[in-house]
Amino acid sequence: MNNQSISIKSLKHVWHPCSQMKHFETNPLIPIKKAKGVWLYDFDGKRYLDAISSWWVNLFGHNHPKIKAAIKKQMNQLEHTMIAGLTHEPVINLSAKLNKLTKLGHCFYGSDGANAIEIAIKMSTHYWSLKRQPKKNKIVYLKNSYHGETLGALSVTSVPLFQRNYQQLLRSHIQVDSPDWRFKKHDQSEEEYVSEKLNELKRVFEKKSQMISAIIIEPMVQCAGGMGMYSPNYLTGLRKLCNNYDIHLIADEVAVGFGRTGKMFAIEHANIKPDFICLSKGITGGFLPLSVTLASNDIFNAFYDDDISHGFLHSHSYTGNPLACSAAIATLSIFKDEKIISQNKIKSKKLTVLLDEIKHLPLHNFRHLGMIWAFELDKCVHIENFTKNCLHHGLFIRPLGQTVYLMPPYCISDNEMQFMVKIIKKAIENEIH
Repeated sequence: MNNQSISIKSLKHVWHPCSQMKHFETNPLIPIKKAKGVWLYDFDGKRYLDAISSWWVNLFGHNHPKIKAAIKKQMNQLEHTMIAGLTHEPVINLSAKLNKLTKLGHCFYGSDGANAIEIAIKMSTHYWSLKRQPKKNKIVYLKNSYHGETLGALSVTSVPLFQRNYQQLLRSHIQVDSPDWRFKKHDQSEEEYVSEKLNELKRVFEKKSQMISAIIIEPMVQCAGGMGMYSPNYLTGLRKLCNNYDIHLIADEVAVGFGRTGKMFAIEHANIKPDFICLSKGITGGFLPLSVTLASNDIFNAFYDDDISHGFLHSHSYTGNPLACSAAIATLSIFKDEKIISQNKIKSKKLTVLLDEIKHLPLHNFRHLGMIWAFELDKCVHIENFTKNCLHHGLFIRPLGQTVYLMPPYCISDNEMQFMVKIIKKAIENEIH
């Protein structure tokens, strides 16, 4: 089998996500046969550096032996059982570890990020209903935010391309401006800009707090909305406003959790405690689907009752799957045993210095936080040609419009970082010469 035959078969049988299938007539699929470390290998033997960690899920490199061994061991004991009325060791152990890390209470499991968001939204509005405040059922969300594509999550997503065809299915919520520093006035300081955005939010809370259940945010980085970054002071002020107006704070850490921003969780930059944390993507190191919604004890206690209708009656068939939980436990152990966060700080500095080589090229808004780098290419650079050029030279990236971002696996070496920067530089230069 070669790339062409595999690609033809895939296009015949598979509806590929987040894609216009007709585009594959001119932009062929890349069939991947195997992967190791930061590299993906196709059926013709060519390799590609996975600069975006396969949609941000892969933390330590593909085919990591410790996570693989944990899954194999669990397969010989228990592959799956429901956890409605039953339980098992992996889900208990993982929950205890996450409770300790986040300082939040019970864990409710799903299979992907959108599941986690749906759960948090439902829990929050149900909580207020149990508190005899059923009118508190609106969610505040930020412009340029992305929280998923199931209907509840899509209702609080601010990316028109994803929303526009489903408006008749979506519930109306409350959108506010983003604190993304790219949108501040040229003469504004960061402090002035954060204060302006918090004051705008305060006016919304003052006017509508009786109908607001929660505000949902991606802490520090709005990823799919263009890798918009903002000050931790916004999070600090937001927590105070939520306290003052009796509004839940939902931290969507699906993309930014597990070390991506330089901290284990992005909320740690502001040292705040949300009412909900939503986790997925990197939680299993990129091996298996899993998501978790952690809620405060106050939230959990509101549902604790003799009446079944007061319970949180939500479920998924593979909730708390033992294999996925085992992968997640191994992932957490790698963070601890290999001191990943501190090692990433060293790598982050190295790659940031290497990227100085491209800053004179036609790009703007270069930004960086932890293990995330992003910039906008000027309009003179044709983004599709740029992407094809990178692929041709063995670098797999997937820009967001004109926004190019890098979110590589944490195992990336100095030589691999140099390769990545070299290809990006060459691809931009090819477009302007």
